[in-house]
Amino acid sequence: MMKQVRLITLTLLLGFCGIANAGVIVLEGNYMGKNIFVKNPFGGAGVGFCVFEVTINGKLSPDEVNQSAFEIDFANQGLRIGDKLIVNIKHKDDCAPEVLNPEVLKPKSTFNNSKASVSREGVFGWTVDNENGKLDYIIEQFRWNKWVKVGEVSGNGTPGVHNYEFKITPHSGENKFRGKQVDYTGKPRYTKMSKYTSSSPEITLGGDKFKGSINFKGGATMFELYDRYGTIVKRGYGQTVDIMGLQKGTYYISFDNDTKTVQFK
Repeated sequence: MMKQVRLITLTLLLGFCGIANAGVIVLEGNYMGKNIFVKNPFGGAGVGFCVFEVTINGKLSPDEVNQSAFEIDFANQGLRIGDKLIVNIKHKDDCAPEVLNPEVLKPKSTFNNSKASVSREGVFGWTVDNENGKLDYIIEQFRWNKWVKVGEVSGNGTPGVHNYEFKITPHSGENKFRGKQVDYTGKPRYTKMSKYTSSSPEITLGGDKFKGSINFKGGATMFELYDRYGTIVKRGYGQTVDIMGLQKGTYYISFDNDTKTVQFK
């Protein structure tokens, strides 16, 4: 009986403190130098505002929340650009505050690219500054009349000058390389393009009709194999392509810096 009384008392205390029947909005991201703005309606009962507490990385925010709109100010939190942020906005469960600009915690591509080049050793390098968000650089090579992803390099994400490198695998003849970042907007931003002429021998096919496998002459190569509808059925890197299990008919294979029509028997 005593345990039941204690449980009821605890529940009543939590209710008076505004903790029971509460909701929370959790924002996770990185500090990008901007603050969060929150639209804060009245509670469902019309008494008091919806939000009653905000924490930043587990610490209580000193910002005044008892108003129809307020700002979560990160200026006095000792944060550096790129630092991890977890913001908890605690509110009554009969109302819903609105975060007006949650995107400010997401990394944004802002880099300036001063130069890009490919060394004699086959290393694509580029120099940037003004990074304000940790994003990967996607490395692309121009092959088969399109840009093809060939790798990734992690971006530093902080202001200052940064140098990056990526070991390339060139095809025969002239090559083109570039890097790009894609942030929350979905719009890519590109580095300068760099050209590189390879002395590697040209890769060829030993005919146009195959059964069981396709063998490249001249060495290993990146390849993409398409069916007659243009759907990729295989891609990879090597000197042999296993085609066991594929139906007979017309296919298209892109390799080295060429594309050929082939028949599977």
